[in-house]
Amino acid sequence: MSYDAKFKVWRGDADGGTLEDYTVEVNEGEVVLDIIHRLQATQTPDLAVRWNCKAGKCGSCSAEINGKPRLLCMTRMSTFTEEQTITVTPLRTFPVMRDLVTDVSFNYQKAREVQAFSPPADLQPGEYRMQQVDVERSQEFRKCIECFLCQDVCHVVRDHEDNKPAFAGPRFLMRVAELDMHPLDTADRRPAAREEHGLGMCNITKCCTEVCPEHIKITDNALIPLKERVVDRHYDPVVWLGNKIRRRGA
Repeated sequence: MSYDAKFKVWRGDADGGTLEDYTVEVNEGEVVLDIIHRLQATQTPDLAVRWNCKAGKCGSCSAEINGKPRLLCMTRMSTFTEEQTITVTPLRTFPVMRDLVTDVSFNYQKAREVQAFSPPADLQPGEYRMQQVDVERSQEFRKCIECFLCQDVCHVVRDHEDNKPAFAGPRFLMRVAELDMHPLDTADRRPAAREEHGLGMCNITKCCTEVCPEHIKITDNALIPLKERVVDRHYDPVVWLGNKIRRRGA
């Protein structure tokens, strides 16, 4: 079965743009990315869109569909009614390059600011040993495909451009949490999480978790535990007193 659907697609560049109206054929089993490709093939060959795998694993085709950050390749047309007008716009948090393509270099800069995994200096290749519980604790975070939907929906940077220099965003705070939970990582990441990556700016609204296509519990399993570790270090009076006593004994 097929039908004609009404689409509004944002067209423009860094200097501005507008929503353009299109009517395009939809066939059974298709996703929004299929429709964007059909528009390119039949009506607007200069429409810019970023994509790669079309399997929900590369994270390239991130956009906003009816105002919600989603992957174009994982959003089925069957989730909409035939009468519904579908609006496709670029990620709002990042600068538009052209049409549906945004400049997400902010995220790569934040990735470079996270200190790399730091094993013990005397640990040789082949000597890594971990308990299964330690593997499972952070395994979930490694499913991240870096679609940056969580970064896009986080209101700390979505609504406040001036927060970007001081805030890493949920994806990279999750990376800090993953490394901090690793039993073979020797770096103390809690001061950096608090002072360099802006952990305190996150108010755990769980909007990042809601849009994650890999269903990672970013807030519950990464951000909240990381906050608890930072609070223990800086604000727990018992921990503070213990640190004072240990330093005095040394």
